[in-house]
Amino acid sequence: MQHPNLDTPVSPLRQRLIDDMNMRRFSRETQRNYLRDIGRLATFLGRSPDTATADDLRRFQIEQQEDGIPVPTMNSIVSALRFFFTQTLDRPDLARRLVRLAHPRNLPVVLSRDEVARLLNATTCLKHQAALSVAYGAGLRVAEVSMLKVTDVDSEQRAHAAARRARQGRALSQRHALRGSARSPA
Repeated sequence: MQHPNLDTPVSPLRQRLIDDMNMRRFSRETQRNYLRDIGRLATFLGRSPDTATADDLRRFQIEQQEDGIPVPTMNSIVSALRFFFTQTLDRPDLARRLVRLAHPRNLPVVLSRDEVARLLNATTCLKHQAALSVAYGAGLRVAEVSMLKVTDVDSEQRAHAAARRARQGRALSQRHALRGSARSPA
């Protein structure tokens, strides 16, 4: 991938970074993000990022944090810089100095039985009740529910086959029984 604007000269360092990303088949979006993030470091330094020192990287990360950059964004920047220093510059010593931040994970809200009953009874349409029952009972996401077919429901086991497949993909192994209404025609 050449620089999008062919009239704009590309520095040898930038071209090498682009070549390294192309060799590893990075998506266009990833390449765009990495170039942007390494550009942030260059802007912070006021010089080429290949001249960065361990202290420069430390100050850069501190400033990012003080500027209120969200944790996922900061970790994305760390990934870009680690790639740049490890693969493009062959400076793994600097890559090791970059700190990934812990991302606090919020636990999902667990509804009480009464709240679930109110949710399911909030609609009078049998089709919508079945969809809500399947979604909540099997722990499916909206997109997963919208792609369901009647053949996805095993009425003998009263278990949802697609739910098992989806949950296995998310590293969850237990089955969830569904209400009888999941098989009812809409």
